[in-house]
Amino acid sequence: MGTIHHSPEPTFREALSVWAKIGVTSFGGPAGQIALMHRVLVEERGWIGPERFLHALNFCMLLPGPEAMQLATYVGWRLHGTLGGLAAGLLFVLPGALVVLALSIAYALFGQVPLVEAAFVGIKAAVLVIVIEALLKVARRALHRGYDWAIAASAFFAIFFLDAPFPLIIAGAALAGFLLALIFPVPVPPPLSTPPVPVPLSQTVRTAALWLAIWILPLLTVSAWFGRDHVTTDIALFFSKLAVVTFGGAYSVLAYMAQQAVETYGWLSAGEMLDGLGLAETTPGPLILVTEFVGFLAGYRHGGEPQLAFGLLGAAVTLWATFAPCFLWIFVGAPYIERLASNAKLAGTLRGVTAAVVGVILNLSLWFALHVIFGRVEAEWHGPLRIWMPDFATFNVEAALLACLAAILLLGFRLGIVTTLTISAAAALAVSLAQSAG
Repeated sequence: MGTIHHSPEPTFREALSVWAKIGVTSFGGPAGQIALMHRVLVEERGWIGPERFLHALNFCMLLPGPEAMQLATYVGWRLHGTLGGLAAGLLFVLPGALVVLALSIAYALFGQVPLVEAAFVGIKAAVLVIVIEALLKVARRALHRGYDWAIAASAFFAIFFLDAPFPLIIAGAALAGFLLALIFPVPVPPPLSTPPVPVPLSQTVRTAALWLAIWILPLLTVSAWFGRDHVTTDIALFFSKLAVVTFGGAYSVLAYMAQQAVETYGWLSAGEMLDGLGLAETTPGPLILVTEFVGFLAGYRHGGEPQLAFGLLGAAVTLWATFAPCFLWIFVGAPYIERLASNAKLAGTLRGVTAAVVGVILNLSLWFALHVIFGRVEAEWHGPLRIWMPDFATFNVEAALLACLAAILLLGFRLGIVTTLTISAAAALAVSLAQSAG
């Protein structure tokens, strides 16, 4: 399918339809979602240039919370102000949140849902191809010089083999980019057609105060209503704290969240935690939506009667505590992104972060590929090196063949993402039904 040419300044209604499409098809965790947005917003629609896209992604990678959702919020803000940012951010999250909620209810009532899991095998295989395609495109645009490649390779090695903390990797890349900019001056990006208007500090303070109140006050109200010892208050406090420390996306805090939810609070078992992660990985929206699954089960089991009502309340409180801060970070910081990019030294710093992001996406891509193709993958430590070792006895022939099918559809026939995902899911479901019938 050829490139779609649209106006670089869409109407709000046109943007809404695109944000809804992205929200429904944003499978595959951060790598897949960034790939999807790059394809739709940069290549097909031309609403944001590739350099601006990377600068915005760099900024979002520095923030706590799901970077893909925040990137969508920023682009929506660039196009239509605060209303556009709200629309983009909410539509990125809500479709996946509704799916996770429905599956959480089904899980609480009936256990696992085999047909849904079967269809998601095809979806994951297709997402793997989408991620690989996007990785190559982003790398071509971000890696131009030898030191760009060196930073990307170092970032990949640090996170994949050393399990280095994500903030440390980004800080190191930023420092390297800054020092290299002093030695090799970095060309400043061309000015925007509409230069950013300087934002008074007082306006920034008001924006921060407003969104801090939007985030905190509803949670305080719920906590005051039910009391300090109620599970809903624990949910509000725990996930608010989690929202502040999720640098590097959900992967960086999943182990901590799982340990706390299972061992400290006793909201669910370790096996159920893995089931919830599987649901979040194979549904649209940010991977951090696994928190909704945890919050629902916590409220459902420990909130009291009626169980379903407290489960819904637990899910709602979790979503609010997780995503309201994202709008705070973006609406406070967004007016400064372009001004940072126009500074030569800061442009060099962001260039270093951009290169590191390529390494981080490669890490996520390989991690995702291993978990799609193999049923069991374990980390083995050899001295300071962590090696992901798949159990070759669990090689999933079906997933591998579905990935090949997706590659033919997406890369060979150039079909769209939605069509590729639909065909892959249908093929996986057909195979599962045939096996059941046999």
